[in-house]
Amino acid sequence: MTNRRSSNPISTEPTVGAGPSPWRRLIRHRLGLTGGLVLLLMLLACFVSLPHTARRFDEQSLANNLAPPSRDHPLGTDELGRDMLVRVLYGGVISITFGLLAAAISVVIGVTYGAVSAYAGGRVDAGMMRLVDILYSLPYILLVMLLTLSLRPYFQRVLSVQWATFWVLLLAIGGVSWLTMARVVRGQVLSLKAQPFVEAARATGIPTRRILVRHILPNLVGPIVVYATLTVPQVILQESFLSFLGIGVQAPQASWGSLAADGIAAINPLHVHWWLVVWPCVLLAAALLALSFLGDGLRDVFDPRSEKTA
Repeated sequence: MTNRRSSNPISTEPTVGAGPSPWRRLIRHRLGLTGGLVLLLMLLACFVSLPHTARRFDEQSLANNLAPPSRDHPLGTDELGRDMLVRVLYGGVISITFGLLAAAISVVIGVTYGAVSAYAGGRVDAGMMRLVDILYSLPYILLVMLLTLSLRPYFQRVLSVQWATFWVLLLAIGGVSWLTMARVVRGQVLSLKAQPFVEAARATGIPTRRILVRHILPNLVGPIVVYATLTVPQVILQESFLSFLGIGVQAPQASWGSLAADGIAAINPLHVHWWLVVWPCVLLAAALLALSFLGDGLRDVFDPRSEKTA
């Protein structure tokens, strides 16, 4: 079964998503393509308008407080007269940036931990996985709150209160969201390290670190990309939930979750100011669905077992 077309005996390692067809499959995947386009439009709207929204997101006009949607204020205003269109666009930057950064932290920790555990094997693997099981058994919200309370004083020495809370919450959520990624990567590495191309690499004396980086991790691109795409909406939803409870993003900063919480607080039985809740929730739901659809499409792109299209 040795490949004689190359002088390199380990050049027969499998590649993920080889051939010209994977991106064509993404284009043909209607939900994935739709999710990608919707997400792209949201990113452009939020980040292109950031110089304008950063100046005006906390601009108050009590004469226009709680104004319904109109020509001057397409999405209405809040109880302090702040334009909701500006607020939700700025909140989108905070929520999306938070989701991307926290997912990146989760992926880096999970991939490193899972790959090392699987490749080491034996007692090392068993001990590392027992630690994952212990962390799984602890309440997620409790872990995040403990990390937030323990890290916040150190960050407040160099940052303002709202930005210290943002970065502490980012590290807390990213630092406890890697457990599933570690298990996924461990299972993939256990399968890959028994493949002939890895055994050939070991036989030629290639260092373990190089085997992991050059020959195993490239074959994990598919699961990693799909998991990262699906982790972003999960993290955004967690941040929104914590902000809704009042332990997330702090004023004057705003995310979609904190905007929805502020909107519900302003609603009373006599006056239902629906626009304060609807717009942040609609944009949050649209972003979550777009990311989920994009993740579904990327799964087909990078799945090495999927059939190639013509």
